[in-house]
Amino acid sequence: MRGVAVAAAIALSATSAAAQSTADATTRVIVTASGAELRLFDTPYAAGVIDADELRAAGPMVNLSEAMARVPGVVANNRHNYAQDLQIHSRGFGARASFGVRGIRLYTDGIPATGPDGQGQVSHFDLAGAQRVEVLRGPFSALYGSSSGGVISLVSAAPTERRWLLGGDVGSDGLWQARAGVEAPFDGGFSLRASASHFEIDGFRPHSSAQRTLGNARLGWDGARDRVVLIVNALDQPALDPLGLTRTQFETDPDQTTPQALLYDTRKNTRQEQAGLAWRHRFDDAGALSESRVAAYVGQRSVTQWQAIPFTVQASPTHPGGVIDFDRDYGGVDARLVWRWALAGERSAQLVAGASVDGSIEHRHGYENFVGTTDADRVLGVTGALRRDERNRVTTRDVYAQAEADLARDWTATLGVRHGRVEFRSDDRYLVNGDDSGSRAFGYTNPAAALQWRVTPALNLYVSAGRGFESPTFNELFYRPDGLAGFNTGLNAQTSRQWEAGLKWRDASRGLAFDVAVFDIRTDDEIGVASSSGGRTTFRNVGRTLRQGAEFDLRWRIADGWRAQLAASWLDATYRDTLPSTPIVAGNRIAGTPDAWGYAELAWLPARGVELALEARGQSDVPVNDANTDFAEGFVLTALRARWQRDLGAGRLELLARLDNLAGRRVAGSVIVNEANQRYFEPAPGRTWLLAARWSAPF
Repeated sequence: MRGVAVAAAIALSATSAAAQSTADATTRVIVTASGAELRLFDTPYAAGVIDADELRAAGPMVNLSEAMARVPGVVANNRHNYAQDLQIHSRGFGARASFGVRGIRLYTDGIPATGPDGQGQVSHFDLAGAQRVEVLRGPFSALYGSSSGGVISLVSAAPTERRWLLGGDVGSDGLWQARAGVEAPFDGGFSLRASASHFEIDGFRPHSSAQRTLGNARLGWDGARDRVVLIVNALDQPALDPLGLTRTQFETDPDQTTPQALLYDTRKNTRQEQAGLAWRHRFDDAGALSESRVAAYVGQRSVTQWQAIPFTVQASPTHPGGVIDFDRDYGGVDARLVWRWALAGERSAQLVAGASVDGSIEHRHGYENFVGTTDADRVLGVTGALRRDERNRVTTRDVYAQAEADLARDWTATLGVRHGRVEFRSDDRYLVNGDDSGSRAFGYTNPAAALQWRVTPALNLYVSAGRGFESPTFNELFYRPDGLAGFNTGLNAQTSRQWEAGLKWRDASRGLAFDVAVFDIRTDDEIGVASSSGGRTTFRNVGRTLRQGAEFDLRWRIADGWRAQLAASWLDATYRDTLPSTPIVAGNRIAGTPDAWGYAELAWLPARGVELALEARGQSDVPVNDANTDFAEGFVLTALRARWQRDLGAGRLELLARLDNLAGRRVAGSVIVNEANQRYFEPAPGRTWLLAARWSAPF
């Protein structure tokens, strides 16, 4: 139902950590917005923070979508399909992505999880080891690369005591997970945090099982003037792919799997290894020059995916095959300097300036997903003959600066700019279907500015403006819409002009934190699907779009032992131009975007270390295609949770129980935008349960 209001939720909760959350509501900090640690209250941008306690309470800490509903402006859908990446969009940017996260910059401890072409993954995020997850909405920080939707950054903390940790989860649909870790500070300023986990699930649909093995290590050293952190992580995730469902299939039985998934044994294997080093040096005798920061990273990602493309379709000479197989090596470095000045009248100023280089080299193959030439000897769902062989390279080079200064005691201005260039090159080594080699480059200059007025110590008002830039990804440049061989050189980057005004109010005596933001975003050359046939999906610029909306975030200690949270978002995301011979019509909603969504809870603290909770989240209907001919219906889902924490001897035991989707409603948890076979709907399960335990003890 279009325009369905987002429901509020009620939660009853109390843990020792939750008892502190009322204070945290007024003192939460964020580093993403400015490159230095600031109170969330002091940033002239729409931003949010999910702390470690909220991550642990939200689920098994496998998917970022578990807790992201707490942040307004962002939609993070659990697709319940581990063969596809998490579906995240911010203010509608990234909604069109059928795989991967685009339009949003992703970081873990300062190390990029977004590739140079703007597409990223969060599957290797170690949520169990996170201190917090920071979310910056909109392009209002010049310290980060090209994106239109903002930044999601995971931050871990240095260990403060020697402890070992064990954890386990069991739940519906064969879910189980085991986790082990250790953290310890050592003499000489060294510290170590290491963890490993293994996750398995059968899935509520046939052919939807998955496994994930994740390892993370953080080695740190703190000296008199230096901090060095080395991050290493590895991921191995094989998963079956049940595919989406058509409208008829979804309404008949949302627990079914489309027959093509079984026929072609659709699945995806992902492996990734990454290492990053961050070095921060403080200058004590260099005048205004305060510190330097350098971050460098390298990684390798390998993906093999078997798709359900009929073998008859692959008879087309231009078809790249039904198996995607690539190995990608990537890396980069970011270096910056920070200057700080003390000004007259208790004022201050800061300047951050730096440069970054990121690149990736990918060897991509395509194969037929069958062997055999006759019905009698044909075998489906295997790796067959070669149909694609490419070497792809993308590089970005950027310089940036961002300054903040107190114009007066109660007025602060922020001004930043980032100038960069992204270059694509593809060398086609499989020339049977024509030469698809080519190159394309895009340059950009993104300014950003903000003005903040501290009306009182408890009330901030701000206005911000910025320019967003989003280059096409390699997948969008691979093929020309006219069907000829070669790069899609006619595809332009999309740019946006964004305005935002906001209010932030804090009342520490009542544990009250209240943020409101309204925005207007006008985009030129929005990128959309041009055609999907013969195994090739092509893209084109579809004209202008408009995104307007409001976001509301309230955290409140109502009384002793009671706290509440409400996060609500409204978004009007529409096309402004009509394109002849396409489904794009002025006034149509951008596919994949709800116009309202939210989350809330009311928390009761009956005793120290005890939590009982009732939650709810909801969203309005979602158009599944640009023509707006079908919609995934809106919904409101409720959940119960209970937590118990107790010190047992020298150790600490934490228990969590969750019962999600109390009413057992069957809804589409996400949609596959503009899916060529009209298998738009990815169903969410009915009522599910989870039991989790976490034990930690010093050594």
